[in-house]
Order: sequence, then structure tokens, then C-alpha cells
Amino acid sequence: MRLKLVAAPVLLALALAACNKKQKAQTIGEGSTPAGAASAAPGAGSPLPTVAAITAPTPPVKVAVDQTAQVIVYGYHRFVNQVRRPDTEITPQMFEQQMQELKNRGITVIGMQDFLAWKRGEKNIPPRCAIITFDDGWKSQYDVAWPIMKKFGYPFTLFIYTEGVRGGHFGGGEAVTWEQLAEMRDAGVDIQAHSETHQDLRKPYDKVAKKKLSPPEYEQWLQNEVGRCKETLEQRLGIKVNCFAVPYGFYNQHIKDVAKGVGYEAVFTVYGQPITFRSTIDSLGRYLIEGNKPKVFVDAISMIATSSGGGAPVAEVGSSNLASKPADGETTRNPLPLISANLSAFGAIDPGSVTMRVSGLGVVPASFDPKTNTVSYQVTKKLRDKCSVIVEAKSGGKKVEAHWTFAVEEGGVSPAVSASPTPKK
Repeated sequence: MRLKLVAAPVLLALALAACNKKQKAQTIGEGSTPAGAASAAPGAGSPLPTVAAITAPTPPVKVAVDQTAQVIVYGYHRFVNQVRRPDTEITPQMFEQQMQELKNRGITVIGMQDFLAWKRGEKNIPPRCAIITFDDGWKSQYDVAWPIMKKFGYPFTLFIYTEGVRGGHFGGGEAVTWEQLAEMRDAGVDIQAHSETHQDLRKPYDKVAKKKLSPPEYEQWLQNEVGRCKETLEQRLGIKVNCFAVPYGFYNQHIKDVAKGVGYEAVFTVYGQPITFRSTIDSLGRYLIEGNKPKVFVDAISMIATSSGGGAPVAEVGSSNLASKPADGETTRNPLPLISANLSAFGAIDPGSVTMRVSGLGVVPASFDPKTNTVSYQVTKKLRDKCSVIVEAKSGGKKVEAHWTFAVEEGGVSPAVSASPTPKK
């Protein structure tokens, strides 16, 4: 009798274990059976359950993109009826006229993600394109600019700094709200990052905490400005953020490295220049439009090719190989500089094919010395703000080009003028 009492629990435990094992096997088999397959329990002679193959994600398909296409990127801020701060404001009427001008000139406005797909070699774009961006997150971008963009059917990108949204440290009554951003997101508007507090990221100073930062503090602060704003936008709006516009256009290599490290695909500055297929993706120049400088808008259009595209790809030489003067990214006090570049990196150049374009001036009568491979032009009309230079030539029957950007310090004086002695009478 005692033996039966001891054996009963043991037999019960074995029975339960066998039942659980059978149920587990059936569960694995069901999860592995493709949809629509027979669900009958396998018999003694049945084959083992079929396990669905795990397929690797298909890589993006490369297409034959037009490498001669060119893109200009415009940047806007605030839209007001009476311009009081022309560096960041423009009237709605002028903005609408500029959007119409793009249409009249045959410039196709494309979305940011289409542009990036083209840069990756995954999608084609028209020969001459423009991207429209709005910085900071002003309410007038929602109230004024968005209806105009919808009228033309143009896509656009918002570069938002998160503490500038309504309710943030700098989000006053003229700032866009998170609800308005969500509404724009739902309508297909592209939303990207512009830092947390919109400061010069090169300087170790936190204007929210109002303190100078030690080196370790600066690194953490920079990570927050570049990375945490990305996370905030992604979490609050449920979007993917892959572009970063540096505040004021101020950046250095370290800032670009941090941006790349936190997952940005592209970094934008304010040093406007035509963007080609081979333009570096970590310092893409934008033309910022100001209320008192409407010519910048037209200058940008004149800087891209007027052809309908096609033909052989353009070989682009990086600005670091030019020994250009003024150098790429340099700020000069001379408003009448001698612009020059060494084109040895172009290869064997056809001397008669060398041309130089300067933003605001168009094609200039530059001279080319085949002995030194140097192209140069002495500016005769005072330059202001930011200037882009494009040099083109033919080498081996192919078109080669290079471009760089420099800035002119406001109030600068030409050395030639300041050094000139007073004429004797």
C-alpha cells in the first residue's frame, strides 16, 4: 500500500511532463508551419515540421542616377508683413513670388528624403532641383508658409530646435507647438533637427545654465545639443530624423564627427553652394534668404546649370585639392579679394574651357595660366557676406568642376584701398 502511495505522485509527474513536452512540440510546429498549410497533428511516419526560412532584408537597389543633376537648398525663417529684422524675416508676398519663380525657371522642388536617396544612388531626380527648408520652428511657418507651399504642391523640411518649440526654454508665443508639428508630420512634412538650444556649438558655454563649460562638460553638452534633440523629435513625433542643420552655420570637424556618431546621414550649413552628386554629405551649403537681399535667391538659381541634364557625369574635385584663395570656409576682411585656385588636380586641362562663376557676379573674366595650372580673378565689385565659387574645365574630353565658399567680414576694407597713399595735388 505504501509503495502505491509513493508511486502515484511519480507517475502523475511523468504524465504531466510528457503532456507538456508534446504540447510544446505542437506549438513549435504550429509556429513554423507556413500560413495556409494543413494543421493536422503529425503521425508516427509524418515528416518533421517545416521551419520557415529566415530571409535577409533586401538591400536598396542601385539605379542609374543622373550624376549631372544639381540641387540648390534654400533656408527661410520667419514670415511677417512688416520686416523689422531682415536677417531672418521675409514678407509672405516675396516668399510666394520666389516659389513662383522656381516654377517659372523650370526648377523642380524635391523632398529631402528624395535628395538623400539620390545621393545614395537609389533614386533619380530631375536635372535641376531645389529643396526648401525652414529653420527654428516659427509659428508663421505653420500659418503662412505652409499654405503657400500647399498651393504649389511643394515638399519642404523643417529644421527644429527642441527648446524653441512652444513650452520650451525659448518657445514663446511666436513658436510652433508640438501639436502643430504633429499635424504637419501627418501631412507629409519632413521634420529634422537643429540642436536643442540653438547656440554656437563650437563654444563651451551653456546659455540655459549660464555657465562656461569644462572640457568634459562641453562634450556632454554637445552630445545633448546634437544627439538628444534628435531623440526628442523622434520620441515626441514618432519619426526618423536623419538630417542636422548646425545653428548659424557654425561648425568644425568635431561637430561633424559627433553628428555622424549619433546617426545623422547629412549635415547642413548656411554657406550656399550648388550641390552635386559628389558633394560631401557632412557640410551641405544652403542659401539663406533675407528680407533685404532678394538677389541671393536669383543668384542661387544662376549658379546651377541651365541645361536639361544628361551627358557624361561631371567629375568633381574636392576643395582641399585646390589651394584656393580665399580658402574654403575662410573669412576675409577684403571685399575685393583676388580669387584663385590651382587646378592641377583636374588633370590635363583644355585652357580654353576654364570658366569661373562667383555668386552675385555670375561668370567672371578669369584668367588661366597653363604653366602653373592656376585660374585667377581680381574682384572689382565689392563682395558681401558669403560667396560661392565654381570653377569648370574640360580634361580628357570630360567636364571637371570644383567649388568652394568663403565669407567676407562685414565692414572689411580692401588692403589696396586702405594702403593707397593720398594723391599729391
